[in-house]
Amino acid sequence: MERIKLSFPAHTPPLSVIAALHISSSPVTTDSSSAAATVPTFIFSDGRKLSGTSVLLRYVARSAPSLPDFYGHDAFESSQIDEWVDYACVFSSGSEFENACSRVDNYLQSATFLVGHSLSIADVAVWSALSGSGPRWESLRKSKKYQNLVRWFNSISLEYAEPLSKVAAYTLKKGSGKPVAASKSKDQQTDANDKGKPDVDLPGAVMGKVKLRFAPEPSGYLHIGHAKAALLNKYFAERYQGEVIVRFDDTNPAKESNEFVDNLVKDIGTLGIKYERVTYTSDYFPELMDMAEKLMREGKAYVDDTPREQMQKERMDGIDSKCRNHSVEENLKLWKEMIEGSERGLQCCVRGKLDMQDPNKAMRDPVYYRCNPMSHHRIGNKYKIYPTYDFACPFVDSIEGITHALRSSEYHDRNAQYYKVLEDMGLRRVEIYEFSRLNLVYTLLSKRKLLWFVQQGLVGGWDDPRFPTVQGIVRRGLKIEALIQFILEQGASKNLNLMEWDKLWTINKKIIDPVCPRHTAVIEERRVLLTLTDGPDEPFVRLIPKHKKFEGAGEKATTFTKRIWIEGADASAISVGEEVTLMDWGNAIVKETTKDEEGRVTALSGVLNLQGSVKTTKLKLTWLPEIDELVKLTLTDFDYLITKKKLEEDDEVATFVNPYTKKETLALGDSNMRSLKCGDVIQLERKGYYRCDVPFVKPSKPIVLFSIPDGRQHQPLSAAK
Repeated sequence: MERIKLSFPAHTPPLSVIAALHISSSPVTTDSSSAAATVPTFIFSDGRKLSGTSVLLRYVARSAPSLPDFYGHDAFESSQIDEWVDYACVFSSGSEFENACSRVDNYLQSATFLVGHSLSIADVAVWSALSGSGPRWESLRKSKKYQNLVRWFNSISLEYAEPLSKVAAYTLKKGSGKPVAASKSKDQQTDANDKGKPDVDLPGAVMGKVKLRFAPEPSGYLHIGHAKAALLNKYFAERYQGEVIVRFDDTNPAKESNEFVDNLVKDIGTLGIKYERVTYTSDYFPELMDMAEKLMREGKAYVDDTPREQMQKERMDGIDSKCRNHSVEENLKLWKEMIEGSERGLQCCVRGKLDMQDPNKAMRDPVYYRCNPMSHHRIGNKYKIYPTYDFACPFVDSIEGITHALRSSEYHDRNAQYYKVLEDMGLRRVEIYEFSRLNLVYTLLSKRKLLWFVQQGLVGGWDDPRFPTVQGIVRRGLKIEALIQFILEQGASKNLNLMEWDKLWTINKKIIDPVCPRHTAVIEERRVLLTLTDGPDEPFVRLIPKHKKFEGAGEKATTFTKRIWIEGADASAISVGEEVTLMDWGNAIVKETTKDEEGRVTALSGVLNLQGSVKTTKLKLTWLPEIDELVKLTLTDFDYLITKKKLEEDDEVATFVNPYTKKETLALGDSNMRSLKCGDVIQLERKGYYRCDVPFVKPSKPIVLFSIPDGRQHQPLSAAK
């Protein structure tokens, strides 16, 4: 193996590649200091480059003379190794970590190595994924929950102790949650050893004492923006061995319902978030009312009956309200009217007495309480007044013992207000930690605007596959582990970016492609029969793998007949005398074509040439046998709901509604699709990835399949008519 340099980002070293290099004694030098390195890269002496962890891992395996079976003994074992190398990334998905451990543990019941009878890069990839997961794996390793997996891990660690000890230099010490590159400076290395704790991303965080909350308002379903907040709370809680509580900020009865509460709980579970308990801001209404009265008695709040429009103008202009200097007695009198929901009380609100001249307008006497005579979804008509978010949030955060409140940077101007309200209340300070709001192109994340689409009947509900809700994108075919990986890759960045969906769907493809079964469909319209004159007189069935590289996908029964269906577009592309490949069968030579008066091909005939080479044919055709057992399919494609890349807050939604967001295509599918269940993900050969939304019920009712984007450039449906 020629001398090579491995370059990689310092914060994300490719542990499996580094381990493989040391085990195989490959002459490769490492460099984590290059600022330009964004992915692991081999740089050869002549300037050539290879990039990507799995690519480099396979190169090391192929080039290791001291380990002849490092990439398998034969082609079959190499393919098995590819499967495991691709699967190793699942260990980095929080919600799937233990599922992955369980799967490998079961597999190792009767095996010493993942593939064959000696160490391969399959073992290295999975060992490195576990080693790099830090405390999570170490705690499971001690629990004896996965004894086969632990036996295998310990065996490799012991047998290859010397080379693998060098990998440890690239991981944080015990107590960390992610790998980092080894430091070159002795002083820096000593400093890192002294700390023995994770990077302090949360100000004042103490290991084991961090307490976080995820506090959605129950006025809609959880969407991808909320998911970022929820997953960051989960991440920091795990990293600092703390806890998360779920709190419903139910202070606006006009927008909230039990339906939203139930579905938010469901979606939080879908994200794999483990929480200590569920609380409600409404649990604290009596204490919040007491606090409001306390502040009025201390001259830190007052009741204001200024009309709303005038109040807004005065706040903008820094003009004191005429009610700002009311006596305590007058304030308490009007407060009582508000509590009773009287006609006089309905004209009033409670405001904090902060600073009307502060350049930060959030500090200009914010509203603490409003009257609202509507019934509350949880406590009925008990109250006529409700606290605002600005008043209730800091109070409940402090009372519940929250140490760090994660908020998106859109609230930045209100941070000073949050701290001032806590100070006036005389409560313990809670640290705010900001992160950037997740913004995606052509996507609505405003619950008010999403509700408008539901109310207008433009979508089928909050779980519509065109919606950015967790239920919507899962129904579209997104795997939760892809969403988790996508969000955690961004981290807690405070940079505001408008992101494309392509990256998320590309991650999703990497997760589903190695394991999803392959099936065949032919578009019903203009499909063409190809008669193979020397084909089988009697149909016969052969079992073939549903996925050639993943044995776990199972087998499918494929029927071979004299007459087969092919796509009309394929039929039009075939020339008389041309040799084509029938996928999973072999080659055939087309001898005749029949066309209608408009020149469209209506029938083909030909002969089999099963000895022909698939490498010499231009067309590789999917096909279906002419049998009664074929199933009807509805293939559904979707487009963005809006036509503007980024909708501003004051944009009228109706102006930017995309009129063409759903396209249904009728097709025929192979009979094996009768066993599909709702939620199953498959690949239709030469068509793409699909999620089963409506499974087989009866022959007359089509199976409904939703197209899953694969990260390639988006093509508007209107352009594909």
